[in-house]
Amino acid sequence: MTAPVPQTIGTEGERFFEMMVAERGASANTQVAYRRDLADVGSFVARRGRDLANATTDDIRAYLTALNRSGASSRTAARRLSALRQFFRFLYAEGDRSDDPTATVEAPRSGRPLPKVLTEAETDALLAAARADQSIEGLRRAALIELLYASGLRVSELISLPGRALRNDTPFIIVRGKGGRERLVPVGEGAARAVRAWLAVRDGPSPWMFPSHGASGHLTRQAVGKMLKQLALDSGLAPERVSPHVLRHAFASHLLAHGADLRSVQTMLGHADISTTQIYTHVLEERLKASVLEHHPLA
Repeated sequence: MTAPVPQTIGTEGERFFEMMVAERGASANTQVAYRRDLADVGSFVARRGRDLANATTDDIRAYLTALNRSGASSRTAARRLSALRQFFRFLYAEGDRSDDPTATVEAPRSGRPLPKVLTEAETDALLAAARADQSIEGLRRAALIELLYASGLRVSELISLPGRALRNDTPFIIVRGKGGRERLVPVGEGAARAVRAWLAVRDGPSPWMFPSHGASGHLTRQAVGKMLKQLALDSGLAPERVSPHVLRHAFASHLLAHGADLRSVQTMLGHADISTTQIYTHVLEERLKASVLEHHPLA
């Protein structure tokens, strides 16, 4: 059972979350993550005799220092600071504060870890293993992996696809992503064939492309993850190297390796900020370095 979220964000914090939902369409997961981050800072500031809405720059710097001493990663600290920046900008815009105490606080420096990706040969091995199983379960699994790799969907987007998302008269699907934003994603003919083969044999009517008997009516993230782990074993890959998000990474990095432009990949992935997509260019750079070191005679 999930532990209750501490309520140390005050009435201003609750107003902030109302804005996040109404104006930004923040998902339930996003709200929980932000609430936990702000509540943690609020608890720290309360011990210094203030509430979160009245925190000072010194309070925030002291919090980040304490977070670092506790062994928290720089990524965690950066996420907490990002949540604070948005909170205090909201208070400033609403006229609740005349300043932003995070304005002069520097984000902790961190080396962003490169995403785990599969080579094209490894991805081909996964696809071949999926296509070899012509049972009903195999057709479903093949449709899942073909669609994940062909479109770069988040697993949450994949499992919530309606049954009519892929139409015969168009090579695109409309995907509802984070914040309720919709985007158009192209789907290759191979993935389209796999999806149609699955839809032709799935059991009973359902509004979902990948139905289940669970409460949601469709497959869960965990179920998809387990399918991919088994598929990894079937294709001779280590299961810990294969996940829905790894296939999303493979989609992006393989596209860029074959000459796709960064803006197009950003659009297909549904990234709000291109800096998020740029991480895949670093993957290509690291591969290039490794190739030079391995093969160049003077390396």
